Amino acid sequence: MEKLYTNESIQSLKGADRVRKRPAVIFGSDGIEGCKHSVFEILSNSIDEAREGFGKKIILTQHKNHAITIEDFGRGIPVGYNRKEKKHNWELLFTELYAGGKYNTNEGENYKYSLGLNGLGLTATQYSSAYMDVEIYRDGKQYLIHFEKGEVVGDLKQKAMKHPTGTKISWMPDLEVFTEIEIEASHFQKMLKEQAVVNKGINFVYHNEALDTTEEFYYENGIEDYLEELSDKGEFVPIFKLTDEGSGRDRRDHPDYHVKYELVFTFNNDVNALSYFHNSSSLIYGGSPDAAVKTAFIYEIDKFIKSSNKYRKNESMINFVDIEDSLLLICNSFSTITSYENQTKRSITNHFIKRFLTDSIRSHLEIIFTENPDAMNKILDQVLINKRSREKAEIARTTIKKQLSAKHDVFNKVPKFVDCRSKKPEERELFIVEGDSALGACKMARDANFQAMIPVRGKILNTLKSDYDRIFKSEIIMDLMKVIGAGVEIKTKHKALEDSFDIKGLRYGKIIITTDADVDGFQIRTLILTVFYRLAPTLLREGKVYIVESPLYEIISKGESFFAYSDKEKNDHLDMLKDPKALIHRSKGLGENDPEMMWKTTMNPKTRKLVQVKFNDEEEAHYTFDALLGENIEQRKFLIETKGAHYLDLLDLY
Repeated sequence: MEKLYTNESIQSLKGADRVRKRPAVIFGSDGIEGCKHSVFEILSNSIDEAREGFGKKIILTQHKNHAITIEDFGRGIPVGYNRKEKKHNWELLFTELYAGGKYNTNEGENYKYSLGLNGLGLTATQYSSAYMDVEIYRDGKQYLIHFEKGEVVGDLKQKAMKHPTGTKISWMPDLEVFTEIEIEASHFQKMLKEQAVVNKGINFVYHNEALDTTEEFYYENGIEDYLEELSDKGEFVPIFKLTDEGSGRDRRDHPDYHVKYELVFTFNNDVNALSYFHNSSSLIYGGSPDAAVKTAFIYEIDKFIKSSNKYRKNESMINFVDIEDSLLLICNSFSTITSYENQTKRSITNHFIKRFLTDSIRSHLEIIFTENPDAMNKILDQVLINKRSREKAEIARTTIKKQLSAKHDVFNKVPKFVDCRSKKPEERELFIVEGDSALGACKMARDANFQAMIPVRGKILNTLKSDYDRIFKSEIIMDLMKVIGAGVEIKTKHKALEDSFDIKGLRYGKIIITTDADVDGFQIRTLILTVFYRLAPTLLREGKVYIVESPLYEIISKGESFFAYSDKEKNDHLDMLKDPKALIHRSKGLGENDPEMMWKTTMNPKTRKLVQVKFNDEEEAHYTFDALLGENIEQRKFLIETKGAHYLDLLDLY
């Protein structure tokens, strides 16, 4: 039956349903992100109080059942009768959307630089809760209010009590509103740390009831202390601080409003980060402050490069990526009128804030560069190094994209590559074998349905010590990456450029390094692994690369063959067999094995020994490769001295 669309089809949501049925309108999502934002709405009210000078401590408790409690020591929420609105203030604040005390911030009333603006957060969070309990301490009294699913239960209760003023709100986010309410502890830690950074002198306490842990976040000097923590003594110029304030308007017909900001920055070759906050809200998408920083830094650094004659003849101008590559910066701004992109406050759009910050930052940078010529020259030189490195990598990316283009016919262009019949990447295997003799033996032993082969000829280039130009001229390496099909990852100092790598293009579920069990074979194996670490580390992170272990010995006893992969394993086999007539054959290389032995030891998924090569820790992987194949000679000596004995064969006692 066709549904009718009539005058009666139009309806208006009332009361709590305005939030409960459409939480994403207020919180940006009906999932865990929306639930997280509802917590921030309550926290922001406590922050506004503390920033006004009322209370210097805020406690957030995450309960075992996923309920939340936020307690502050501010003035306590007004609860009395409001003659102008003809309602009690507690009713206005907890049950009326667009009711609050922060609408006249620009007129110098309460909360000059307020996080809360729209009078939505407190009511919306109450509406979206399974229950909410409110304790308010004010005027020598304790006030108690209880809500369930957006409705007040009973009436305001009060009793005389000696207690510091403040507000304590406990609530359970409702699973009827949000699809998920289990907020991870790391989110609260990150959120409270951020707020401690941008609200210097305020102590934020996080108590996790399930783990019975308590953490405190406090930064006496705010963003200055945090930038020092981030930089960790890796900066090559001092930390500079900019502050300023002023008044202006977004449009000629709009009122003037006040803006102030503090900005700290340094340049560091180990870490880089940009963080923006406005009225304490983290601006993930930046907006006006981000645009101001980019414009000011590009303009001033370019100007000083030109005046210092540091550009080469006909060299192109820097862009912000070249600056950002070594820049650590935190900008913390405030305004009495703020145009947030939406209620989640992730970006601001004020035109005057952008103009004011741009002009002010430019002026400060000009003074800093003029008064600190040594620091200026270090910054200019590093930005140019970043620029030239980026341009070189972009040329390399373009070159490699052409070389690995789908237009190249893998079958015709890669010498001695032997493909398999299967078209399903997840079941296909690529064996990287050592030389032509091993290729011949593996071809005779393989299952042609799903096993492909490519030989590498001799000791390949050490990609850790080579630049991209040299790597991309290596036919062996480029043939290998072409066959694998996923492209390459080209990286600058801090971040990857847009490169050709796409793991969806990977043609093989397993890439298996197949080399002899001798010193030369181990070195070739390591060099192949280094190719993947340098050009396609995602293959290692995702566990797509394997090593097949080749047996050192074949032991024949009473018509049966046993394979040993070390001297110890050989000795253990002989002890177990107790056969004085057992024959021991030392493997001379994969190319000399017969097909039956190759199938059993190397190719057969049921009997071979595969070692998956995978890393999760980026720093540990970098240290390992750099120590073994890079320029870190001291660490290489240390590894050989401390761990070398683990890789020596045990003495053959037989």
